[in-house]
Amino acid sequence: MTVIDDLGALEGASPVPPLETRHTRGAEALREGAGSHGRPHRRGPRRRFRNRPGGATAYAALDLGTNNCRLLVAEPTRGGFRVIDAFSRIVRLGEGLGTANVLGEPAIARAIEALKICRAKMEARGVTRARLVATEACRSAVNGPAFISRVARETGLHLEVVDRRTEAFLAVRGCASLLDPNADGAIVFDIGGGSTEIAWVSGFSGGLDDDPGRHVQAWESLPTGVVTLAERHGGIDVTRDIFEAMVEEVSVLLAGFAERAREASRGRHFHLLGTSGTVTTIAGVHLDLPRYDRRRVDGLWMANVDATRVIERLIAAEYGERAANPCIGRERADLVLAGCAILEAIRRAFPCERLRIADRGLREGILMGLMGEDGVWQKGTTR
Repeated sequence: MTVIDDLGALEGASPVPPLETRHTRGAEALREGAGSHGRPHRRGPRRRFRNRPGGATAYAALDLGTNNCRLLVAEPTRGGFRVIDAFSRIVRLGEGLGTANVLGEPAIARAIEALKICRAKMEARGVTRARLVATEACRSAVNGPAFISRVARETGLHLEVVDRRTEAFLAVRGCASLLDPNADGAIVFDIGGGSTEIAWVSGFSGGLDDDPGRHVQAWESLPTGVVTLAERHGGIDVTRDIFEAMVEEVSVLLAGFAERAREASRGRHFHLLGTSGTVTTIAGVHLDLPRYDRRRVDGLWMANVDATRVIERLIAAEYGERAANPCIGRERADLVLAGCAILEAIRRAFPCERLRIADRGLREGILMGLMGEDGVWQKGTTR
């Protein structure tokens, strides 16, 4: 099992790449502030990274999505890894993307500010290996490449814009340890800000040396997420009819995958496994938490009837009620019902009695991949 510290106190604070990234030598790139073409930009005195005590390797995974900028810094352990720092901020990089097809200046400024914090955290933690990815907003915006270059100039960070397949498989890897080992198969999904990744996984053993990507029987990336769906249908005053229209839109996009994965729900102990702010929010509301607590949410099993009850409760709630809920807040209150609509479309396509909640996903998948590439669990160097 992957070892993950309590991120409740770390993430959500206004809160860090690599000495070596996937496609570039991180230490040199960061110290020189190299641009996307490798030409150095003048950025004042060079910064140096200090080694971690005892020579331990610190790894970092950064995910710049359509809605959030998230970072995890971790070190390997015998059973997986231990998180030593984290950061999460809602930046809404994809704000207005559904209509204008460009990243707006206010959104760009918010993202760059968050990325500067991430860089500082990675430097402070002495990160030696990292992978920094950007997803749907940067894939689809016409000025996405210009934004990536600007990030390199202003922060020294070199973002990798991953394709949809890579995003889906990283999400599966990140939460695969929560798959029921007795189940013949499961539908794993990640509801993002601009896209939704979904996969049918079958036959995963759960071992660190077993790549869950090898057990993906079918996958799809739906070109819609909570930000884009809410912008099209509205997220403040959401009637039952508006909610059903959102569900129908997603169901149409989901139909092809549902046909390819129709055998999934016939498997023994079949279940759904969701990773995203949508499902963790639903879990927090279900538990009536006075403040979000990752320790109580990650790995939670929810019955189908309980998921239905929470969705119905949120549909009936006014915007102010949603905003006042401590597990939703004002920053998510206009997005939560769009997320519920995506979840509802998935539940209707793959009806079952069990939904497992994962407060882990793409970043954890990146960390597991980097550590696996380095063979940390074979070297006997973990604590």
